[in-house]
Amino acid sequence: MDSETPFIALAPPVFEGEGYQIWAARMEAHMEANDLWEAVEEDYEVPPLPANPTMAQIKNQKEKKTRKSKARATLFAAVSSEIFVRIMTMKSAFEVWNFLKKEYEGDERIKGMRVLNLIREFELQKMKDSETIREYSDRLLSIANNVRLLGSEFPDSRLVQKILVTVPERFEATISSLENSKDLSKVSLAELLNSLQAPEQRRLMRSEGSVEGALPAKVQSNQGDKGTKKWNKKENSGFNSPRFNRGTKHDFPPCKNCGKKGHPPFKCWRRPDQQCEKCQKMGHHQKICKNDTQQNNAAEVAN
Repeated sequence: MDSETPFIALAPPVFEGEGYQIWAARMEAHMEANDLWEAVEEDYEVPPLPANPTMAQIKNQKEKKTRKSKARATLFAAVSSEIFVRIMTMKSAFEVWNFLKKEYEGDERIKGMRVLNLIREFELQKMKDSETIREYSDRLLSIANNVRLLGSEFPDSRLVQKILVTVPERFEATISSLENSKDLSKVSLAELLNSLQAPEQRRLMRSEGSVEGALPAKVQSNQGDKGTKKWNKKENSGFNSPRFNRGTKHDFPPCKNCGKKGHPPFKCWRRPDQQCEKCQKMGHHQKICKNDTQQNNAAEVAN
């Protein structure tokens, strides 16, 4: 039973006319995985079979022909309809690949200008306060890889230097600690990122913990406020209400009717317009009526 890997296990990336370098890198990996890159790198000829060929010779010729046709078909499937119209008459994958490279990669002068623009963009990058160190490093790596795809060197040491001088002040303690323990010119990019990510993760965990701790406190505070409001509502109901009890003794000046404190003038038992229900006289309340007291004393003397 044939145990060979099935042809084109994954669909090839489609080229739309933009980002040729990235597409070419992905396409090269795709062709190599499917054992087709040989037909793209070299426009080899398939020799005719000799008289009385062996089974090995027949198999080898068939494999070479199949590889060339599959490579060409794969490239046809990996471009947009507009680009396919321009390459559909080409007879080999080698011819198709070199046409696309010449057409979309550009000459050395254009590639040089792209490299300069990317390096300028790299130099202008700074880490934002809202970014994580991973997000910032990914942004720098994307620019660096685009430079590399254009054929220019871009060492990781340049990325390390860029990160060291452009990260916010909150990473200063970590960088100082790293500087005291190691030579920063020899620190790898992965080592630097791991060192900077550790305190960042701790700060994030502390921040999440403080937010979670604030929620129960807020709930407890709200419950306390509800209890206070409920108690105040109870206190303010009935005769405890400010409507009936407007203050303590020190809240009122001396009454203009009796000269005492502790009550407003309109509640005074010695108001001039107050009529006693016992003696029918004006000027006092029945609770302090002296007529009742005098009558009781007279009755005791008679007995």
